[in-house]
Amino acid sequence: MTDAVNNPLLAPPSLPYDLPPYGSIAVEHYLPAFRAAFATQRTEVDAITAQTDAPTFENTLIALERSGELLDRVARAFYTVASADGTAEIQAVEEELAPLMAAHSDAIQLDAALFARVAAVHAQLDALALDDESRYLVERHHREMSLAGAGLDDEQKQRLTDLNQRLSVLTNAFEKNLLADTNDLAVVFDTAAELDGLSDGELSAAAQAATDRGLDGRYVVTLTLYTGHPLLASLKNRESRRRLLEASRSRAIRGNDHDNRPVLREIVRLRAERAALLGYPSHAAAVLADQTAGSPDAVRDLLRRLAAPAAANARSEQEALQAIADADGIRIEAHDWAFYTEKVRAKRYDLDRAALRPWFEVERVLRDGVFYAAEQLYGIRITERHDLQGYHPDVRVFEVHNADGGELGLFLLDLYTRDTKRGGAWMNSIVTQSALRGTAPVVVNNLNVNKPAPGTPTLLTLDEVTTLFHEFGHALHGLFATVTYPHFAGTAVYRDFVEFPSQVNEMWILWPEVLAHYARHIDTGEPLPADVVERLHASEAFNQGFATSEYLAASWIDQAWHALSVDEASADIDVAAFEAAALSDIGLDNPAVPTRYASTYFAHVFSGGYSAGYYSYIWSEVLDADTVEWFRENGGLTRDNGDRFRRRLLGVGGSGDPLAAYRDFRGRDAEIQPLLERRGLTG
Repeated sequence: MTDAVNNPLLAPPSLPYDLPPYGSIAVEHYLPAFRAAFATQRTEVDAITAQTDAPTFENTLIALERSGELLDRVARAFYTVASADGTAEIQAVEEELAPLMAAHSDAIQLDAALFARVAAVHAQLDALALDDESRYLVERHHREMSLAGAGLDDEQKQRLTDLNQRLSVLTNAFEKNLLADTNDLAVVFDTAAELDGLSDGELSAAAQAATDRGLDGRYVVTLTLYTGHPLLASLKNRESRRRLLEASRSRAIRGNDHDNRPVLREIVRLRAERAALLGYPSHAAAVLADQTAGSPDAVRDLLRRLAAPAAANARSEQEALQAIADADGIRIEAHDWAFYTEKVRAKRYDLDRAALRPWFEVERVLRDGVFYAAEQLYGIRITERHDLQGYHPDVRVFEVHNADGGELGLFLLDLYTRDTKRGGAWMNSIVTQSALRGTAPVVVNNLNVNKPAPGTPTLLTLDEVTTLFHEFGHALHGLFATVTYPHFAGTAVYRDFVEFPSQVNEMWILWPEVLAHYARHIDTGEPLPADVVERLHASEAFNQGFATSEYLAASWIDQAWHALSVDEASADIDVAAFEAAALSDIGLDNPAVPTRYASTYFAHVFSGGYSAGYYSYIWSEVLDADTVEWFRENGGLTRDNGDRFRRRLLGVGGSGDPLAAYRDFRGRDAEIQPLLERRGLTG
């Protein structure tokens, strides 16, 4: 049955903050709910275009913003589950849904009658007495529909629709292949001796992962999304390190049913064709025309400016690693880098990052670190809601209140890895705030922390602590954005700006009063020793040559694929050779420093929303590093600073030009020098 009585997705929201009733939703509810939601929005849009009254802001733009509320609710509920608990049944729904979703989106974005009405309102914009957000809404809808192809003729629109539907199928296939091959390539070890160097908690997690796969008495190390792996820094057995990195780099390129090479080649070709149809020389040009960067040239100029000093720093770092590896009689290879980096770190800074885990018990990091920093800075209050249910038993639900006690929204946390969860870490909105719709935000953070055996505490690495703070920065953006129109809600900002708030939130990890509050030893309760903190600060730029190089390499590969013209993309491209040529071109072809993502498992750009946009992290980091300087200059963790940052930046959401919002906050444009100093690129 598909009616509201029998399908909880079609019933009016009944839970606090319109949280989806996940406990009542079955897999078979999703497709009927989508079909009903498609039909509902189509009827709503048809009502706009069928009007005989002249187009106005109210009867066209406001009506368009009111449309699709049911689809938005159903889609956000489903895609939250699809990414975090993608069972075979959910994957089957997603596979069937992908072309339907693309077709529905195109039917609205390419609707000639709707575009004519939007264009008519846009043409008289200067004569309308609209507030800033309303004016920006007209501008954005007009530009987005134009860039989507609303001005094409019917034959071109049909080809565009076909391309978009096929691309939706391909990107879904890419992610499905990657998840399957990532699970298949999890590395099985027979003895604990092969995992010498791991902590008790890490060994427990590997044993539990083996038990979950029916391999009692053995150990399984699951793979992370990126090329490297956190355990490479600790594993003493070189062969174990080699096996782990080799498995990571082999994903979706083994010639089996999960091989992503033909998938990504077709994605690249169709994206290039779509760009040409829209009047652009490449997919990168089409994407960047509507980002703060503006053009591929601007992106490439930044990446090239950073690549040479990053590569030089990486070579210097490699020499330091080799000096120690010589004593072991080996030449440094990619699988050795993390392990010998820790040896150099210990020698240079007397610092063992792996030994810090007892100070980073997850509950203290979350409540006394991540939440505490936000509470001090913004005055919010966060309490757990045990009466509310997420989409998986591991999901926890928290309610967030403003300083005045007023309700703000819900925050969900899904911490642990599982075979049905895609790799990496991310934030998404299950419900977005909108004054027009009367909705409040519900946001979720997903991580992939290994789950230890029952009764064993979860101890985080410093990198995992960073990820938790980072993703909560996204969550705060989604919670704080206060807009009228759903089009601008939450993190609906330019892709190369969206990482900025999350990167800023990382500053509080080692901020003295925050660190002292959460970094307490799991057994003794003692704070992280002051001398260790000093050494952490002293080593902040350590290994940044490697970190910057592997990131820039991935960014350059993304740009290289998406700079291809239709003719270039139509060739039978050898994926490995293409990557090698791209990395050689920018001087980041050091075999010991592999790219953070190789093409066949580069989910950000071939199944996520970052195609031609992976540069966004470093582009946003220019703003981030400059903002950290502002906080330091103005007293740090204070309510005045937090209120200013919330009001002038986070609260804006997508309702205005983000760089104008930054200037309003900072008093000027961002400067690049703080970023160069942070990453040790000043020469």
